[in-house]
Amino acid sequence: MAKLLVLYYSRHGKTRLLARQIARGIETVAECEAKLATVAEFDVSNQATDPIVTKQDLRECAGLAMGSPVWFGNMAAPLKHFWDQTSDIWVKGELIDKPACVFTSSSSLHGGQETNLQSMMLPLFHHGMLVMGIPYSEPALHDTQSGGTPYGASAVGDSAQLTTHESELAQRLGARLAHAAMGLK
Repeated sequence: MAKLLVLYYSRHGKTRLLARQIARGIETVAECEAKLATVAEFDVSNQATDPIVTKQDLRECAGLAMGSPVWFGNMAAPLKHFWDQTSDIWVKGELIDKPACVFTSSSSLHGGQETNLQSMMLPLFHHGMLVMGIPYSEPALHDTQSGGTPYGASAVGDSAQLTTHESELAQRLGARLAHAAMGLK
């Protein structure tokens, strides 16, 4: 069984919803299992709903989906802080050639989604991961009026749910990641 890590940070829940849709997509692929995990919060009063990620989770995963809400065009500080602690994994090359993808959410359409997706790719590239996006062959990418980019899955707005296209694109990205992991096995 290939275990794929869906690592995210979510302040208000929208990125968590995307993480769950990506996990659903992963689990549509035979012999693939998604593990949801989040990062430690700086504000200890916020309780995580999923397990806190460990570096061992990174070492053991067959692939990684990483998500964060947009914070001024970048990934959230708690997620960046986690990656800043992974030099030992980087030095040993433990993530080299593992497939990866990214996802995000923002409260407004022009809130910096694409720059955030790109900022999350940087540590993945440094770790030697094989970063993928959503190809234009996905029909929902052409039809969406809210989230979804070729750089990765995304969602827009403050509602407590995802649009049909946002969910579909997140699931497709998860399935694509799982197929890549199985192909590299």
